[in-house]
Amino acid sequence: MSEKIQKVLARAGLGSRREIEAWIEAGRVKVAGQLAKLGDRMEDGQSVQLDGRPVQLKIANEKRRRVLLYNKPEGEICTRKDPEGRRSVFESLPKLKGERWIAVGRLDYNTAGLMLFTTDGELANALMHPSTMIDREYAVRVMGDVTEEILSNLRKGVMLEDGMAKFSDIQSGRNERDDSINKWYYVTLMEGRNREVRRLWESQGLTVSRLKRVRFGHIFIPSKVKAGQWQELNDKEVQVVSDMAGLAPSTAPSLKPAELQAVERQQRKVKPRH
Repeated sequence: MSEKIQKVLARAGLGSRREIEAWIEAGRVKVAGQLAKLGDRMEDGQSVQLDGRPVQLKIANEKRRRVLLYNKPEGEICTRKDPEGRRSVFESLPKLKGERWIAVGRLDYNTAGLMLFTTDGELANALMHPSTMIDREYAVRVMGDVTEEILSNLRKGVMLEDGMAKFSDIQSGRNERDDSINKWYYVTLMEGRNREVRRLWESQGLTVSRLKRVRFGHIFIPSKVKAGQWQELNDKEVQVVSDMAGLAPSTAPSLKPAELQAVERQQRKVKPRH
């Protein structure tokens, strides 16, 4: 049975499908000794090279599907490298052998909160695809006079430069002072377009002064995971994420006791950042 090259390599944890498609276009991938082209398919057992080096591909169900929850602080980028030398979220994650963490979507530099990472490119791709309709919830502090008319507009939909957008739900947050110029809200989106939460509020003449993602689908940030810390999801939680993506459960074995202890040691070493 043949499959598209980018799907096979993504499932192996080498990167997201989008990243691998870019590698193929750049001439970095060979299959069975031949330069790969976008749209090419490969058969089981065919050799693969990336940048001239052989890639070891394992059958999908031989590899355990791993998912990491990270509480991103403000002031980190979501790419692996930055020309400006800013800190990357990937610098905070545990190191892997023979695999790498793939980010499930992004948060912008000044946005904090929940991010998911996985070693399974197919899972990452499914979670990011609009067809899965996974909702994202944010805590947002807005500066300005928020009227009922504005809230109604944001629920009904606003035309942004890249199309209509709206919040599927808006709830008032906890505000210490009624007369404060800053008000907290919890808002929910069914998609993850670039800076969408900020742009929606800005379309109403308001300014977002703080923004934090607190939920992705059924996954919340545990209170014990502080900013700059991560936690690996257990098998039951990984199954919840797989269900959200509409994927079959992983049949690979769970972490062995020694592996679990190693993960716990790594987690204890991470200090929260403010």
